[in-house]
Amino acid sequence: MEQVKIGFLGAGNMGSAIMRGIAGSKLSEQVALYAYDHMPEKTAALAEIGVTACTSEAEIVKQCKYVFLAIKPQQFEATLPKLADGITEDTVIVSIAAGMTPDYIRSQTKPNAKVIQVMPNTPLLLGKGATALSRIDAVTDEEFAFVEQLFALCGVTAVLPLNKMAEVIAINGSSPAFIYLFAKGFLDYAKEVGISEEAAKQLFAQSLIGSAAMLTDSGYDVDTLIQQVSSPGGTTLAGLDALYEGKLEDTVKDACRRCTKRAYELSK
Repeated sequence: MEQVKIGFLGAGNMGSAIMRGIAGSKLSEQVALYAYDHMPEKTAALAEIGVTACTSEAEIVKQCKYVFLAIKPQQFEATLPKLADGITEDTVIVSIAAGMTPDYIRSQTKPNAKVIQVMPNTPLLLGKGATALSRIDAVTDEEFAFVEQLFALCGVTAVLPLNKMAEVIAINGSSPAFIYLFAKGFLDYAKEVGISEEAAKQLFAQSLIGSAAMLTDSGYDVDTLIQQVSSPGGTTLAGLDALYEGKLEDTVKDACRRCTKRAYELSK
């Protein structure tokens, strides 16, 4: 069986994580991986898992059916025109950059290019990612299923309408940073009261993991889960009062709105 050729423009953390996930999976024998990065040492580091280094963006497009754009949004304007001549009716472009829409990618490459828009997150580095995907009509069901399968190797996936891909960035793409900031408050408090950082990190991280499992597997809605932890007149309610007074929910929603606004700005 002929191998499917997958190329990556950019071999940074996210691109490398996806390549390592593919190389270590049951699909490894079915695919051939290629990569180009303006820092050759990044692609050289991937040789051990069978990634072939390319010398240019054009070579990636010439070699591969699936072309992953694993570069920063600010690099798209300079990079996309270099791909245009090599894109054919078989080429599938997969963008993992925030705010980079299929319309924009087509405007800078070819108007009929096949594009899949993807929003992964950094836990993908540990095989525990959460990835949202969407596509334009030109992409076949088979092509889309193949790309979704690649991200499923590194975590969970969800298929969304194209017009929600900017909004979802706050939900899964940026939310790890918001969660880490939330966690920092607990760890800083632990330090203030003399609890070791290691113990606090273990206990709080496991609380996050357990709470996440309760959200997905318990069958209870969020409000019920909050009530289950909140005994009348108890410690949890005392703490919740401070969070309500600080308008935590409103602050989170404002962070999400600002995240989405920036995504639309980047797509222009």
